[in-house]
Amino acid sequence: MNDVMDDRQITLLGDDLFVALSERTAIDPLTLRHPELTLENAYAIQQHLNRRRLAAGHRAVGRKIGVTSEAVMNMLGVRQPDFGLLTDAMHHADGSEVAASAFIQPRIEAEIAFRLRRDLSGTNVAPEAVLDATECVMACFEIVDSRIRDWKINIQDTVADNASCGAFVLGRTEVDPRNVDLIGCAMQMRRGGVIAAEGKGAATMGSPLNAVSWLASTLSRLGDPLRAGEIVLSGALGAMVPVKAGDDFHMRIAGIGECGVRFD
Repeated sequence: MNDVMDDRQITLLGDDLFVALSERTAIDPLTLRHPELTLENAYAIQQHLNRRRLAAGHRAVGRKIGVTSEAVMNMLGVRQPDFGLLTDAMHHADGSEVAASAFIQPRIEAEIAFRLRRDLSGTNVAPEAVLDATECVMACFEIVDSRIRDWKINIQDTVADNASCGAFVLGRTEVDPRNVDLIGCAMQMRRGGVIAAEGKGAATMGSPLNAVSWLASTLSRLGDPLRAGEIVLSGALGAMVPVKAGDDFHMRIAGIGECGVRFD
């Protein structure tokens, strides 16, 4: 599965990340300690990390897509997104109060979440197939968090760290995506009533359908396709905003709905 690191090293790094996640402590960048670490190695580390999470009682409920904007791709020096696992323990309801202390260095993004009504597989999944397989879309916050100290990440670091995912908040309104302009829909996120970020569906690889299409094709090639009922976070529609205790966020996506979360 990897061409540089052996299984022992993969396991040790995955264990380091699991302990950092469990104890809410940051660790040095993996790429600083292991400059030879490849993207394939990083996904192997992520798999070990997530196996430990599932063994601890978490249940897989979907996936997140990251690195979907041109700005983040340029920052990390890559030309493709990445993905991570979502579990039931990461889910918070719309309007929840969430402890900021549950994270290490949290930030928040506004996204469109997809819920699938049927399996989505194939090595070249078209955006039209994604639309046909989607039960509904929802406004969603992703609470992004990094177990890597000071967010000093390369693409291998964030991939190994489950694509820097912390938690997610799903809006209550479920909308048929066929009735939404997924490219032109405008997003506005407010913190304490003040605009903190804005964007449109096009910010996510030109369309969130393109992002989910990429994920479905990639996972199919890996032998782990998307399944009916899974939630997919399709990528940020605007800037990632730092979070602290006392922050109250609300966002609206035109044609889709609203979502709110407060940090205590």
